[in-house]
Amino acid sequence: MLRHTLIAAAALASLATHTAFADAVKQTKGNFQDKFRQLEEILPTPNVYRNAAGEPGHQYWQQKVDYKINIELDEAKRRLTGSEVISYTNNSPDTLKYLWLQLDQNRFKTSSASEMTSTFRGTVTRNPTIATGDGGKPARISLGQLRRQQRMVDVEHGYEIRSVKARGGADLKATIVGTNMRIDLPKPLKPGQSTSFSIEFSYNIAETKIVGGRSGYEHFPKDARKGGNDIFVIAQWYPRLHAYTDYEAWTNKEFLGSGEFTLEFGDYELSLTVPADHIVSATGELQNAKQVLTKKQLSRLKKAETAKRPVMVVTAEEALENEKEGTDKTKTWRFKAKNVRDVAWASSRKFMWDAKGYKQGGEVQPFVMAMSFFPKEGGDLWKKYSTEAVIHTMEVYSRFSFDYPYPVAQSVNGPVGGMEYPMITFNGPRTKLQDDGSRTYTQADKRFLLGVVIHEVGHIYFPMTVNSDERQWTWMDEGLNSFLDGIAGREWDPSMPWGVEPRDVVGYMKGQTQVPIMTQSDSILRFGPNAYTKPAVALNILRETILGRELFDFAFKEYARRWMFKRPTPSDFFRTMEEASGVDLDWFFRGWFYTTDHVDVSLDKIYKLRMDTKNPDIDYGRLRDAENQKPEALFNKRYVAEGRKTWLELNEDVRDFYDENDRFTVTNKERNKYNKFLKGLKPWERKVFDRAISEDKNYYVLEFSNKGGLVMPIILGLTFADGSFEKMYIPAEIWRRSPDAVKKMLVLDKELKSVVVDPDWETADVDVENNIYPRRIVPSRIEAFKAGPRRGRGLVGRDIMQDSKAKLKTDDKKTGDKKKDGEKKGDKKEGSKK
Repeated sequence: MLRHTLIAAAALASLATHTAFADAVKQTKGNFQDKFRQLEEILPTPNVYRNAAGEPGHQYWQQKVDYKINIELDEAKRRLTGSEVISYTNNSPDTLKYLWLQLDQNRFKTSSASEMTSTFRGTVTRNPTIATGDGGKPARISLGQLRRQQRMVDVEHGYEIRSVKARGGADLKATIVGTNMRIDLPKPLKPGQSTSFSIEFSYNIAETKIVGGRSGYEHFPKDARKGGNDIFVIAQWYPRLHAYTDYEAWTNKEFLGSGEFTLEFGDYELSLTVPADHIVSATGELQNAKQVLTKKQLSRLKKAETAKRPVMVVTAEEALENEKEGTDKTKTWRFKAKNVRDVAWASSRKFMWDAKGYKQGGEVQPFVMAMSFFPKEGGDLWKKYSTEAVIHTMEVYSRFSFDYPYPVAQSVNGPVGGMEYPMITFNGPRTKLQDDGSRTYTQADKRFLLGVVIHEVGHIYFPMTVNSDERQWTWMDEGLNSFLDGIAGREWDPSMPWGVEPRDVVGYMKGQTQVPIMTQSDSILRFGPNAYTKPAVALNILRETILGRELFDFAFKEYARRWMFKRPTPSDFFRTMEEASGVDLDWFFRGWFYTTDHVDVSLDKIYKLRMDTKNPDIDYGRLRDAENQKPEALFNKRYVAEGRKTWLELNEDVRDFYDENDRFTVTNKERNKYNKFLKGLKPWERKVFDRAISEDKNYYVLEFSNKGGLVMPIILGLTFADGSFEKMYIPAEIWRRSPDAVKKMLVLDKELKSVVVDPDWETADVDVENNIYPRRIVPSRIEAFKAGPRRGRGLVGRDIMQDSKAKLKTDDKKTGDKKKDGEKKGDKKEGSKK
């Protein structure tokens, strides 16, 4: 213990020294900003847990937590009741007196910090149509927001913790603090020791489309079964341990809704008791398939292992028949999962189920069963694409990181638009029922399904395996994953927009709502562009433009493999990318991740230069030609146009020497000076000078200004007078001593016609017009419109005289529109005869 204390003290002392050094280095003269200042001044000091190369240190540790969970779903009450036995192993060098657990469902208590701090403009639902109004106009609130408020009053959400007991049955003191719970241990847990305890809990499941959140249920009132059916997608649902880390100790920050979580790895045994006609998908491998599946379903599941296309384990006809009745009986589905950081599950009698085996090879997990669970509302969209997209994701991600580490990978359709957990993902897109009973989907629906399945399955790699802290650094999983899903998506269909190109982030980067990528998740102003798009674009630029694919791919794979089943921090990523690529990237990470600068490199001016020969007979002639190319003075042009003659023309008899010789006339004095210059050159100087004169190359000086503040390489597209084109790459280090403006000389064999900065839009430059020289006429559009009649505003603008003649309309009872009670026109009970 003394050794660990000394290590900790040394680390603190080193950190204090590092911080003092960073504060001591200050620019107090002028306005110079060092955009290439090393990040080591602000990154945590390397130690025995995380070394300077960005990899786990030789004394790296993390805790282990195992769970045995028994849960029962009360479908009628939409309530979960269960118990868990938790085994906690303290691998840290610290003695723990208490443990902190997450109670994520407490976020939905009306008294929670999440609810109490939501603003009127609707941060819970992010509804932009809600308006606060003022004294002159009414405030606005959506009916959906009103419905949510009413549901929160009508249904009590959050945990009911019925007991917390030690292994022997004694009660443990538990203190609930918002979405956290502290359990005081009966005796301190020393390094290397383990303890176990049990918790009994229950809670009411939230209706996702009303209350929000990453899990819950969705109700289908129009199903054939009386009262309809539900799909339950259950996540962040059981009391679970907070992570205890070397960099923060307990990661027990309050759950406000945006920042997700980081957890400890462990082994799970999960017993789920649900209605007997439900189909269940869950984290882990099903242990009792013979007890919960029919012989036909077992046979189909076996067939799926070697099938070329997904095999229906539960068919559409079986699922539709299943929807009609319901049952009072129950079944218990049992799952086991090893070395996962969480478990989630889904249950419904509506589910179809398809599966296809994926033989990825390797030693760790040579075979993976890819599966999808979806209702009839998923239709052919899900049948065609979901499971295939799951396998495609594994194929691509494994090239950039490591083989998929688990035996199953699942995609489940439910009320959650997109969410990920180990071995299981929730994905939202569906088809639309048409009047003729068919189901169709739009191009947007297809893009959404492919995009969300790839993205969420990708999350099983980051952060479910590379276990970053989502609540603190959202970009480490969303940004890295968005970068990779952009690769996987474009390898599926490059014509589909994936939102990871540099052009996709320019609007956000030049706006006033941007915050640094390193901002903690709950403080981000625009979550999508900040946590997803900008870091994904940054990595795309790093791969395609800064490092190149070979260096980047090697470094990125090294990072993924180093931190597989471990917990990296941003400094570990930054250091690994630098150490493995061999390229200084501090300027890049500082600018893109720690600031809100944007890219706007302007090509302000180009000077064309020609080498003086020093020979006056040549150079003076060039000067005369340059003077003659200037526009003639307007006075002179008009004087001649009027037919008038100058005084000299009228008095030719008084002309002198200077009327025949201009200021560019060469004399022997200049020729003697030239000869003296040549004689004064050393042999090597004469050789260099003569070559420069004979080659007569084209010299150009380009003036650049950095209007956005973010330093980047300058990529030039050079178009020459002969019609040829070349690209030139100038590294970002050109800005190192002058980050605001630089000049660059180009010595070229051919004459330049025009220059474009970033011709392929690969650096996220926000203003492409100032990249072009000479400037161009900016293309745009104009649209004609027809002006409507002018009317008065507000209540006095109504034509009450006319409006008072209107008759009150009643429900349409025309013969052709007869409908059953509760059935809208165009709706059709699926499964009925046409």
